[in-house]
Amino acid sequence: MRDGYRVAVAVPPETDTPLPWWRSPLNVTLAAVALVLIGFAIGTFLPRGDDPTVHNEVDTGFLQDMRVHHEQAITMAIVYRGIASVDREPLDPALRTIALEIHMSQGVETGRIVQLLRLFGEAETNESGQTMGWMGHPMPLEEMPGLASDEDLDRLHAARGAEADRLFGTLMIAHHRGGVEMAEYAAENAANPEVRALARSMVTGQSGEIAELESILSR
Repeated sequence: MRDGYRVAVAVPPETDTPLPWWRSPLNVTLAAVALVLIGFAIGTFLPRGDDPTVHNEVDTGFLQDMRVHHEQAITMAIVYRGIASVDREPLDPALRTIALEIHMSQGVETGRIVQLLRLFGEAETNESGQTMGWMGHPMPLEEMPGLASDEDLDRLHAARGAEADRLFGTLMIAHHRGGVEMAEYAAENAANPEVRALARSMVTGQSGEIAELESILSR
């Protein structure tokens, strides 16, 4: 009542119409809880993509076989560089540089190979006598792609001068081609991201050295 006049106040009529679900505080709260639970379930029960130990038979077989492959390449590089100390005829300086690079780079990669095998809980060496089973065609160790034979290594030990240059370059080209074949397969089929990255790096590095070696031998 104001100055003898009644003031009418509008009062909204009561309604039974429910609010849309997204405007209901209770529904919003329940939806938020459900999302949290779903996220927890996904994180708990699905495999993590960043698990550093994830691996399959390709990872293991590639690392074990490539360790053997690398160790022979390092041996050939040491033998070739050692020839200079007993031979008066100098070796090709470009080939000696490549041999040093192989010694150093594949030595580092071999160390990482051993670390990864330990991380995976796998044997550091393949004691089965068979190789390449992880690529689907097992074979005796001495038949691994690109691996030099004992006779080849004996010839390299005995070679001198230009013959040592030619033999080292020829053996290493074949060795790298075999390594590239193995690494290309691992880069596509290994389960561990670091192993795939390592394999891709090997493909790039060894392919580049093949081109260098071919160029030197063609002179």
